[in-house]
Amino acid sequence: MNRRKPFVFLLCLLCLLILPVLPLLGAENGAGGALGAEGEEAHSVLGLELPVWSVIPFVGMLLSIAIFPLARPHWWEKHLLHVALFWSAVFLVPFAFGFGVGEAAFELLEIVLLDYLPFIVLLWGLFAVAGGIALTGTLAGSPRVNIVLLLIGTALASWVGTTGASMLLIRPVLRANKWREKKAHIVVFFIFLVSNIGGCLTPVGDPPLFLGFLRGVPFFWTMKLVPVLLFNVVLLLAAFFIMDTFFYKKELAAGRGPETTEAKEPLRIKGAHNLLFLGLIVFAVILNGIVTPLPFFSDQATGELHGIPIYAGIVLPFNSILQILLILLAGGLSVATTKKTYREMNHFTWGPILEVGCLFIGIFITMIPALAILNARGGELGLVNPWQFFWAAGALSSFLDNAPTYLVFMTTAGSLGAVEGLSTSVGVIAEQILLAVSAGAVFMGANTYIGNAPNFMVRSIAEENAVKMPSFFGYMGWSLCCLIPLFIIDTFVFFLR
Repeated sequence: MNRRKPFVFLLCLLCLLILPVLPLLGAENGAGGALGAEGEEAHSVLGLELPVWSVIPFVGMLLSIAIFPLARPHWWEKHLLHVALFWSAVFLVPFAFGFGVGEAAFELLEIVLLDYLPFIVLLWGLFAVAGGIALTGTLAGSPRVNIVLLLIGTALASWVGTTGASMLLIRPVLRANKWREKKAHIVVFFIFLVSNIGGCLTPVGDPPLFLGFLRGVPFFWTMKLVPVLLFNVVLLLAAFFIMDTFFYKKELAAGRGPETTEAKEPLRIKGAHNLLFLGLIVFAVILNGIVTPLPFFSDQATGELHGIPIYAGIVLPFNSILQILLILLAGGLSVATTKKTYREMNHFTWGPILEVGCLFIGIFITMIPALAILNARGGELGLVNPWQFFWAAGALSSFLDNAPTYLVFMTTAGSLGAVEGLSTSVGVIAEQILLAVSAGAVFMGANTYIGNAPNFMVRSIAEENAVKMPSFFGYMGWSLCCLIPLFIIDTFVFFLR
């Protein structure tokens, strides 16, 4: 493993953030000057002026993510950053001509500094720290053991992230079931529960909820999804136990068994000190919300956040800077203090997080018009009931990335003009609607491999360990049979009230 790769990634990220700012810092009354006193009003009506076809780069970016990895995987690995930059330019260049360089710079800096930067730093920190923890020892892959491992992973997902929990548990699950011939179903249910559904309770759990947290949703508010989570986990584990028991008995009848594969070894955790760094990351996210009301971090009268002025009213808040620095510290200490052999035990590489970092910059930039249009015209979509938001957010999260999808429908919900509910930076949102958006984006990210970042990561690790995983459409067959009926039940039980 090349230890310089994560730092090269961070350096490139820093350059990406600084380069657009340099020509703007000296601008006073030029193109960007209009965004000073009257900038907020101009920004608020942007969604009314943008045509619907301005979302084409956003759609193109997401379709590229869906199609190219399947049609031309080797080409995609080499050119995914080029694709992200291409679609970003397809949006930014015409937008700058139509609305001015100043407005384009404002939109770019706002989305990159206030949304993308804290998002990708959190994901990087969880990925780096979790990759340094290795569980060794002998586990016998029986249905009961598998259920225990899935339960542990599901419980951890909301506290160390679906990415962190997936990276922690997938290799022990694979080792426990190494003796089995048929085990793809185990990985499929692992993706359902650990890589997606389990992350619904905190902003650390899944990127969509972290974006909601950045928009003013209290850290522990999503704990209101506990009944929905328990309901889904019980039904999925019941289905898994029946299925796994069937395959387990067939393995035993064929003469295969876990006790004959290798000498038993006690379970041990290598790199356990990384658990402290995971705790530091969770603390950093919680601290962000705790310090926000303090006088140093915000104006007590207006609620405006204090921070480093960037351009035309954009401020990088001190509370966000504090969180970013603590997460970078945790990830850096993990990289510096974890033995190389522990990461090698996990077959750890920096490739997945580099891919996510490159792709998400394109997603965040190209979704600017979609967010603006929905913020201004969201009430015209006809989405008014929780069940509609549950399925709309979920359907898009199945094929697009669930983080921007959540943000789109949260913005839509904020435009409905609710007078009672949760106050956020995008407006007051009825709590049942926001719960529906949260559940739809997090849960239905499990419907396809591209619905959530850990899905493909888990699939790749499984295939590296000689597990024959379903194809893209084969996996969708699993979700259509197992998840869609469950989500229909969720609709009647939780979201039709």
